[in-house]
Amino acid sequence: MAHSLPMTEPHDNINAGDGADFDVAVIGAGINGAGIARDAAGRGARVALIEMNDIASATSSASSKLIHGGIRYLEHYEFSLVREALSEREVLLSIAPHLIKPMGFVMPHVPHLRPAWMIRIGLALYDRIGGKRSLPASRAVDLARDPLGVGLKPELKKGYVYSDCFVDDARLVIGNVTDAVARGATFFSRHKLENAKPNGSGWTLKLSSGANESTIRARSIVNAAGPWVRDIVDRLDKATTANDVRLVKGSHIVVPRLYNGDHAYILQNDDRRVVFTIPYEKHYCAIGTTDTPFDGDPSKVEIDDEEIDYLTSVASKFMMYPVNRGDVVSTWSGVRPLFDDGQTNASKVTRDYTLERIDVDGAGPVISIYGGKVTTYRHLAEDLMGKISDVVPGEPWTSTEPLPGGEFVWRDRERHLQTAIARYDFLHRDTVRALFRRHGDRIEQVLSGVTSESQMGQHFGDTLYEVEVEWFIDREWACEPDDILWRRTRCGVHLGDRQQEHFAHWLRVRVGALPGAGEKSKNRM
Repeated sequence: MAHSLPMTEPHDNINAGDGADFDVAVIGAGINGAGIARDAAGRGARVALIEMNDIASATSSASSKLIHGGIRYLEHYEFSLVREALSEREVLLSIAPHLIKPMGFVMPHVPHLRPAWMIRIGLALYDRIGGKRSLPASRAVDLARDPLGVGLKPELKKGYVYSDCFVDDARLVIGNVTDAVARGATFFSRHKLENAKPNGSGWTLKLSSGANESTIRARSIVNAAGPWVRDIVDRLDKATTANDVRLVKGSHIVVPRLYNGDHAYILQNDDRRVVFTIPYEKHYCAIGTTDTPFDGDPSKVEIDDEEIDYLTSVASKFMMYPVNRGDVVSTWSGVRPLFDDGQTNASKVTRDYTLERIDVDGAGPVISIYGGKVTTYRHLAEDLMGKISDVVPGEPWTSTEPLPGGEFVWRDRERHLQTAIARYDFLHRDTVRALFRRHGDRIEQVLSGVTSESQMGQHFGDTLYEVEVEWFIDREWACEPDDILWRRTRCGVHLGDRQQEHFAHWLRVRVGALPGAGEKSKNRM
């Protein structure tokens, strides 16, 4: 069943909960916080979702953009994590078919790193461990003869291909937030939690947004602040924890397309890590990720020279044409907030999540989240709901209810796309494809009343038109250039400097002095 957003603009609605009572206050509108807010709101809870910046402005828009089981985790014996992730891959493909698409991953064989028998056993396990599956099984491939080998060095003769999925990570978060609001949640965009104090039956939370302050009350708190999870605990009066977060940086580079085809490569490096090359925005490839300890400010994370050299070096070992520093047109970096399990090697720190419940006298429960993956966010939300069932009762429901725009079977995606292309034949096919990829069947709402290109408003470049920007502002809480160019779309990678400057000027005039206006991200995703 589709759900429409409230008619009031989100920016007019963000202070509606001032002084009101909520069952749960969720801190952080990354993928975990957004998924939890949606799940709780769908169970009838009164939900406040609080985010100090933009939706998905940190780790959740800086992932490798994959919905996958994590084949490399098998080597670390994290079988339960892989099983859960592969099961969730099927669920997410069914509830967000416009945002998630199947993709083949080709692994060239490097005998001295992993023998063929080990890879065959690993892939056979990967094919079966997740239960029911709708994607093709793995198989061996002759790279010298198969088109899947085009683009690789000719000496790479043998390989394997298996299935996983690509995802628009930021739009997955946005879809969860918009659905949570449609189900009754209140979103406090660009509001920072200053502190929270017990009030006898729950918590009183003090929020700030620019020079404005507000206070809300909640029976419980979910700490989904990602890299800031410990900082939030410190802001909760009388709340203590012995757990800690392990920050690990992952960076990606974007280069001009290295090969034809919609498949990705998974490249085995001599340090036994793997690096992906992934088709990205039609004309490019994304290469990543790195895995390095991080102890700085998570809001200022960016790639360094050593990481660029690492990624270009790994790609150059496998690709027919070398990848050089000068080929890099864009980068992004994020900080993974992993549970500190004592591992000295950052690559071996578990990617599974840990939920910690803290009970404070005179207040409601606090649940803090350490770790987690984009792939398992929905299952994490269900798990967390079980830990606060005394506050938010109700049965799980999110595994069968599609996200906005995804009310169709994923195998019918191409048919729905072709219907949209025929309906909006006054637009370039690439524009319709981009709109459908971002909004799914909600393209009809985004383009409501539009019957000609002249009604699309100003064309900012690539596939970005004024009518869609208005949707982002009115329905998706966007107010900064980066909100639109690098999260709600990836148009920033296609627009030149002058086009981006023009768009930024137009947006400043259109939006005015909204909270957070003037801030700028360093990541270029």
